[in-house]
Amino acid sequence: MTAAIFLVILLGAIALGMPIAFALLFAGIGVMLQLGQFDSQIIVQNAIGGADNFVLMAVPFFILAGELMNAGGLSKRIVDLVGAFVGHLRGGLGYVAIVAAVLLASLSGSAVADTAALAAILMPMMRKAGYNPERACGLIAAGGIIAPVIPPSIGFLLFGVVANVSITRLFLAGIAPGIYMGLSLVIAWWIVSRREHSAVAPRTPMRERLALLGRGFWALLMPVIIVGGLKFGVFTPTEAAVVAAAYALFVGAVVYRELTVASIYHCLLITARTTAVVLILAAFAMVASYMITVADIPGQVGQWMTAFAGSQVLLVAAMMVAIFLAGMVLDFIPIVLIFTPVFLPIAVAAGVDPVYLGVVFIMNCSIGMITPPVGVVLNVVSSVGKISFAQAARGVLPFMLAELIVLVAIILFPSLVQVPAGWWR
Repeated sequence: MTAAIFLVILLGAIALGMPIAFALLFAGIGVMLQLGQFDSQIIVQNAIGGADNFVLMAVPFFILAGELMNAGGLSKRIVDLVGAFVGHLRGGLGYVAIVAAVLLASLSGSAVADTAALAAILMPMMRKAGYNPERACGLIAAGGIIAPVIPPSIGFLLFGVVANVSITRLFLAGIAPGIYMGLSLVIAWWIVSRREHSAVAPRTPMRERLALLGRGFWALLMPVIIVGGLKFGVFTPTEAAVVAAAYALFVGAVVYRELTVASIYHCLLITARTTAVVLILAAFAMVASYMITVADIPGQVGQWMTAFAGSQVLLVAAMMVAIFLAGMVLDFIPIVLIFTPVFLPIAVAAGVDPVYLGVVFIMNCSIGMITPPVGVVLNVVSSVGKISFAQAARGVLPFMLAELIVLVAIILFPSLVQVPAGWWR
């Protein structure tokens, strides 16, 4: 009964157009009233506690790092470097988009930022070379959503905070699945690009490749610093975010000299706006999370899932179906904040590794960003690529299917995540 009241209020408020943060707040208050435990002090204390979290300090710094990376020329140099090595292949710019997406994912945890950067750089080139704009935009969108899976990842940060799971372990466990997603796109693009009648770029001379490698060295060094520092305990995930932002600022302003005072101000402004949205969601989600715990909603949901309790695979699969459906209508961050406190206790009670659950959870949420009818990344790529949302949705289908196959494989065979994650310990 309590779970039904929570869902009715939450979905009803969203349907009326209320911002999701406030929908979460009112859903929590509704449960509080239903239990006869209304207390304004509890609401305020939990809201403050939700935003007043040291780990969440990493969010603005990783967002800032991504913005500085794009404005400072790191993204462009990575695209140029990858193009020099694989751009001469048939459908070469598609492979450039995939490899560049994987590399950019290791610099920025934002799918929106990576997709916007890739689309702005590659779409004019792909149009000029005769690529199908729908497929090109679909590929770039599918590549952009690798960003929340490969560290540094804002999604893993939020999941780790809500679930009280090691963020460093989540980061390291996300490396292999992110690479799987990239490889699945390579296979899908190889199949699709055989029907393309696009121009093939000439092979880049080795001397020019080495020159581009030298110019892109500083950009490529960033993920080595971040992942290496986390692996060897040099810094925490929060400190890694500060290092990433400072490094992107230094390289963009001093090495590449493309950052100006005006562009830095613009990056700070975007970061402040995005961070405000994330933190108010985290604050009000903590009120909902507290009431979810008090009302034992995980226990009620667990009763609904008793049919799957005998199998970890079926249980995780059922949860992922629910998250996939939610991803059609909700954005990435609200899904993490709403479903994590509900599903995690059920999964842990069934013996599911919380780090593994976090990986498939975030992968699923990422795929939701290219799933109609909302698909925030599809909106970004259609806007930058100058095509309609419907065209972008059609173009992304084969690549979304490839990534869904990877997700299903990981659900069926958890060792695909757990074994590589063990190599990093």
